[in-house]
Amino acid sequence: MQFTIVNPVPTLVRRLRKGGLPCNGCTHPWIRALAVPFVLLLLISIFFALPVAAQTGQDEEVKPVPLLTGSTGFITTSDGGDPHLHPIVTPLVLVPIGQRWLFETRATFETDMVQVSGRSGFHGTVEKEVEYAQLDFIANPYVTVTVGRFLTPFGIFNERLYPVWIRNLQSDPLILPIGIGPSNASTGAMLRGGFKAHPKFNINYAAYFSALSTVTPADSDRFAGGRAGIFVPGARLEVGGSFQHGLQDTRSNAFGFHVIWQPPALPLDIRSEYMRSIVGSGYWAEAAYRLSQVPFLQNELRRTQVVARMQQFFVGENASVALLPVNTKQFEFGLNYYFIDGLKASSNYGRQFSPGGNKNVWTMSLTYRFVVPLGHAGGE
Repeated sequence: MQFTIVNPVPTLVRRLRKGGLPCNGCTHPWIRALAVPFVLLLLISIFFALPVAAQTGQDEEVKPVPLLTGSTGFITTSDGGDPHLHPIVTPLVLVPIGQRWLFETRATFETDMVQVSGRSGFHGTVEKEVEYAQLDFIANPYVTVTVGRFLTPFGIFNERLYPVWIRNLQSDPLILPIGIGPSNASTGAMLRGGFKAHPKFNINYAAYFSALSTVTPADSDRFAGGRAGIFVPGARLEVGGSFQHGLQDTRSNAFGFHVIWQPPALPLDIRSEYMRSIVGSGYWAEAAYRLSQVPFLQNELRRTQVVARMQQFFVGENASVALLPVNTKQFEFGLNYYFIDGLKASSNYGRQFSPGGNKNVWTMSLTYRFVVPLGHAGGE
């Protein structure tokens, strides 16, 4: 029997997936329990991948090329009256290796510039970090195997919405640090993919294991978890959940739920998440509406987007330095203007309420996404 598939590397490039390294000597019952289905899925994926030999004529005409992409931005913030200047550059390199392997890595260069007493102007130091570096193997159309350092797929914001050119509001959700590890990433291995479970909906999934790493800034906690979602193309709706079990210290559990909806009849984007763990819990809900259907000033308003977000955070049993120390509620409203594809100006205002005092948060930013092919696509 002969199978035919299309070249999956460009699809993977668009999804920008992440990866990790396994630990040695992990004998905890949770590791043994997760190892069986993990290895089984890996063997099944390799079995289905082996017969894939033939390709269409169209595939043979296209050669994957490396890409340099990413974003840059300049963000100004007034947090309770304290001004901050925040330039940031985030390059991402994607290197296809043959037709079914992909290496990808993303780094960040940023600084938080503030006013220093006794000195004029703003001052700060440049912080450098490799956010992830992973190797992906496309076993078949339903399974991709990843090893290395990858963005933890707990919830949706860290993996899908974090880059400055994607997010609708430049401020982070208050609950973002829950479940993603000390540096937003995991060091281990991951299986992920998707498939059509029914003519009217698809299922996407991710299962991962992270080893303990104390090397700063590539530190990570030891845990295992997964995320699954149901996507209904006709309604443009996705609902899903995340689960994680810690394998160190308190060995506690964390879970979360997410909803993404883009109504077909409206240029509206609705996103929401709820998370709960031993360090805290909370939610955020956000709506962004593109003014393209307004009957006047269409050339200007079709590029304009209004955004609103409501969120709350509740302190858990074990306080974390990555989260706020008190229960907090925050509302934000913003405007985005898209000059061209990838170039966006943003401005938003927020009001934060907490027992420690209320404050205003103002943000303005200019962000740009770039894509530079590092070669020429052509025949083999």
